[in-house]
Amino acid sequence: MRPLGKVRIKWSPEFAYAIGLLATDGNLSSDGRHFDFTSNDREQLTNFMRCLGIKVKVGFKRSGYTGKKSPRIQFGDVKLYRFLVGIGFMPRKSKVIAKIDIPKEYFFDFLRGHLDGDGTFYSYWDPRWRSSFMFYTVFISASKRHIDWLRNRVFELLDIKGHVTKSAHDAAYNLKYAKAESLKLLPKLYYDKVVVCLSRKRNKIERALRIAGKRL
Repeated sequence: MRPLGKVRIKWSPEFAYAIGLLATDGNLSSDGRHFDFTSNDREQLTNFMRCLGIKVKVGFKRSGYTGKKSPRIQFGDVKLYRFLVGIGFMPRKSKVIAKIDIPKEYFFDFLRGHLDGDGTFYSYWDPRWRSSFMFYTVFISASKRHIDWLRNRVFELLDIKGHVTKSAHDAAYNLKYAKAESLKLLPKLYYDKVVVCLSRKRNKIERALRIAGKRL
């Protein structure tokens, strides 16, 4: 592992995946140096550190709303901070983040990190149709501009449209891809058996695909 604050800034599948995680579960301090990455899944924290080539002690962050403690890591890196600002990040980004400048060849690694961070995948048997098994791949953001950018970028690369929803009681926007479009998208996210990912989420996806008679 490199010393703390010495992240190698070079695009790779792993680096792009870590950027996707930062875009969802990460936070940039206003001091121009420090980062906070919080996740209740220890594998997520381990993957994040491995992809950036750092080793940081895992601490805890207490929610101001529920009082619940969540595992998190904190570290400082001025060069990485400036790089991220240059590609579209900012402090307190949740509701204002928009486009992130990701090289085309690493976009789906970034998107897999985005899915593992705040996204979700769910499946169900549709009661309206006999033996109809449905599933959705969903990307989530509190920023409408960011979710629109994601949708447009995926459309440019895969020619699938998805659809955006937001309920009156939900603070976030949901970009959803139904079954037919997910079957085009998921193999791009999991293009190799060894790509870094949240294993429980990949396993959930693979189980649903087996029910549908498909595979990655």
